[in-house]
Amino acid sequence: MLIAMTGLPGSGKSTLASRLAGTLGGVVLSKDVIRAALFAPSVLDYSAAQDEIAMSAVYRAAEYILRADPVRAVFLDGRTFSKSGQLDAPIALAVTLNQPLQVIECACSDTVARARLEADHRAGTHPAGNRTPEMYTRVRAAAVPLTVPRLTLDTGALTLEDCVSRALAYLSRH
Repeated sequence: MLIAMTGLPGSGKSTLASRLAGTLGGVVLSKDVIRAALFAPSVLDYSAAQDEIAMSAVYRAAEYILRADPVRAVFLDGRTFSKSGQLDAPIALAVTLNQPLQVIECACSDTVARARLEADHRAGTHPAGNRTPEMYTRVRAAAVPLTVPRLTLDTGALTLEDCVSRALAYLSRH
């Protein structure tokens, strides 16, 4: 099962993906983690080119895992999928694998997202060092609404347990 986690920075994609993967025995493939592994701090620039290299690795790893184990849940994490065409590659991968692409959109208020981003940035707990409230503002301003079927969860209004429960119910129907 191929699942794209979508939503703006700080919306809870990684937290939810991690919990769902743990529950389902799945795998989270994170652009941010893979980018940090590929690029040493001395050359890490958070450019679009580095993002694409990391996403290419994410998609190749997802294909490898799902060819070996087609029923495993593989979560694509770390990309907002908020730019036009960013879902094209996961959709094509799902077609190649003869699997539907499941999309879970995480959303929350600006206040909640900014608070999460500020806390993560201060603590240094997120692998993407450029993940700041300022970056959130830029990404949000350029975001294009999703046009694919999806489950949308307000991660600021719902508890994590409620989000997990709703996501599991959604995934079990598809």
